Amino acid sequence: MVRQQRTIAEAFTLAGRGLHTGKAVELTFKPAAPDTGIRFVRTDLERPVEIPANVGRVSKRSAPSRNTSLTQGNTVIHTVEHLLAACYGLRIDNLRIEISADEPPEPEDGNYQFFVKPFNKVGMVSQGSPCDVLEIDTPVTYRNGDVEIVALPSETFRVSFTIQYANKHIGTQYASFEVTPEVFEKEISPARTFILAEDVEKLRETGMIKGGSLNNAIVFGENGLVNKEPMRFADECVRHKVLDLLGDLALLGVPLKGHVHAVKSGHMSNIRFVNELWRFKENKMRDRASLEAGQWDINLIQQIMPHRYPFLLVDKILELEDRKRVVGIKNVTINEPFFAGHFPGHAIMPAVLIIEAMAQAGGVMLLNTVDNPKNYLVYFTRIDKARFRKPVLPGDQLRFELEMVALKMRVCKMQGYAYVGDDLVAEAELLANIVER
Repeated sequence: MVRQQRTIAEAFTLAGRGLHTGKAVELTFKPAAPDTGIRFVRTDLERPVEIPANVGRVSKRSAPSRNTSLTQGNTVIHTVEHLLAACYGLRIDNLRIEISADEPPEPEDGNYQFFVKPFNKVGMVSQGSPCDVLEIDTPVTYRNGDVEIVALPSETFRVSFTIQYANKHIGTQYASFEVTPEVFEKEISPARTFILAEDVEKLRETGMIKGGSLNNAIVFGENGLVNKEPMRFADECVRHKVLDLLGDLALLGVPLKGHVHAVKSGHMSNIRFVNELWRFKENKMRDRASLEAGQWDINLIQQIMPHRYPFLLVDKILELEDRKRVVGIKNVTINEPFFAGHFPGHAIMPAVLIIEAMAQAGGVMLLNTVDNPKNYLVYFTRIDKARFRKPVLPGDQLRFELEMVALKMRVCKMQGYAYVGDDLVAEAELLANIVER
């Protein structure tokens, strides 16, 4: 599974009050470059402090059973999980968040579309660089008593959660979602945080939930729901637990492909599980050669393109500007099967295969305009103005540069050029359709 990294299209600002600190706070969200990740910047300090949102920055001095906080030296940002859940649910990979206090705002009504709607309003943009997705191919498990979280192989990213409370008005609840931006917005983000009435005063005495109220949280007493507003979902409590887990999973720094199932988990166990995933990720990365930022190696190309030996004719993508431009290479060796007959004793790469390789580079760009590219094929429908200027020989490295001329629905036109070094060896206009398999 592979996709492009994403950031927001333009900056925007939100304001409110923190859930636990109760402090007035302003957030300014700004686009960030590929491979930046999500970073908070405390702008209220004399010297601004930047804190990356990764599991290595989780504060051990916070109250991990009630929230997740990040730290950099003596600087702390509390209760980041709800905001990070929105980023993870909407597939935002790179973001700069300037924050004027030590806790993001909590929605006044407890509905986390407070974050989702402005993100959707400004829109997200694909950035060309590949986004490494952590694929779970063997189970990853954390257990502590009756708390369990396990990640299992799956063709999609799914989160399931089971909660069990002695309070009969909560009881046992189960929810399971294939997490997409649409599902997060409609099914998960409206779910409010919840608390037992007996815990309210205890938490206030410890300096927490200063910004909490019956407007933004669900409170359960012995006789049932204390709030006047009814439940938004019959299983709203477990949905909020899914949201919390997504926010903690965001600290992994990469999207997941797998099924995460949690039982009776809270922030402390979530973070310990993310640490297990982090070690799993590090082990997988050691087995993979490093690439320069923004490049797509043959392993990633094979996750997008349906072609295989002997007809996969692109070895690496050097640049990809979403829906605009792609640069790819093909290393031409004497071992190419077509040289056996084209021509014995005078090996020349067939012109038609130069165009095919050029088209495959364009196909990578096209298939990156759809979700789940494995479900689609690119059919080239026309080749115009093809010109072949110099022969391509064993030992040459072909560099293809293609620009998107037009893209309407799933029909596109591209202008392509093929170079060996600085020499233009071929060019053509290519027309293609993206079709379902």
